[in-house]
Amino acid sequence: MQVHLIDGTYELFRAWFGAPPAQTSDGREVAATRIVLRNLAAMVRSRTLTHGGVAFDHVIESFRNDLFPGYKTGEGVDPRLFAQFELAERAAEAVGVVAWPMIEYEADDAIATAAHHLASDPRVDQVRITAVDKDMCQCVIGTRVVCWDRWKDHVTDEAGVIAKHGVLPESIPDLLALVGDTADGIPGIEGWGKSSAAKILMQWKHIDAIPDDPSKWNVSLRGSDRLAATLSGARDTLRLYHTLATLRVDCPIPRTLDRDKLDALCKEIELDPSLIKLDPK
Repeated sequence: MQVHLIDGTYELFRAWFGAPPAQTSDGREVAATRIVLRNLAAMVRSRTLTHGGVAFDHVIESFRNDLFPGYKTGEGVDPRLFAQFELAERAAEAVGVVAWPMIEYEADDAIATAAHHLASDPRVDQVRITAVDKDMCQCVIGTRVVCWDRWKDHVTDEAGVIAKHGVLPESIPDLLALVGDTADGIPGIEGWGKSSAAKILMQWKHIDAIPDDPSKWNVSLRGSDRLAATLSGARDTLRLYHTLATLRVDCPIPRTLDRDKLDALCKEIELDPSLIKLDPK
């Protein structure tokens, strides 16, 4: 069995920016939802998606905003897109896929939680995380849990994470803490770039294990004394950033299905139900 874990928020944003507007007769914007619905239905129909779940950020903010005021928010998101979040969740359920609408946690946390549990399920041959965010790479385990860019049909396994980011999957949160992640509002610390961070993390794996004394690093880095001083003075800040970058694997994700909503949803968004074909090709 192959299980797909889909970032529904990414799918919705991609549809929003990639399609012309479309309104129902009462003026409701639904173009992005229609595309998400048709894309998910196509995956089900082609048997690409036979088991899995779709995670959504029901709201943009999460527990991380309580920890760090600079963390990403929903500011600037078009209200017409916001209004489709709940519609897109129902679209997933309508084609028979589990939907996880997240409020306290993020969609990425739901995916990480599911991947964590599925990795040890003997019935599962492979877990495919259908997402492109680099923070999802921390969930990768060998070739058993991988990231899949379905638009490019490119799979990133553990070797791929190392080739792309220069660190093991388990070190991705440490890498993001050091160098920052603009998508999530994590600034990183001064002087540390991806190359220097990757070199030292391949040696020490985690920030807390890196000695303050650069002579003990066993890694040749230009400006190591300066980097060490910055690191030493930012330990508490880096622990916070590491927490922000670490996906949770313990968030509650319901596992309920409802296959009886498709016709009602199509009527609501004024989409011909005959366009949503679920039978295998």
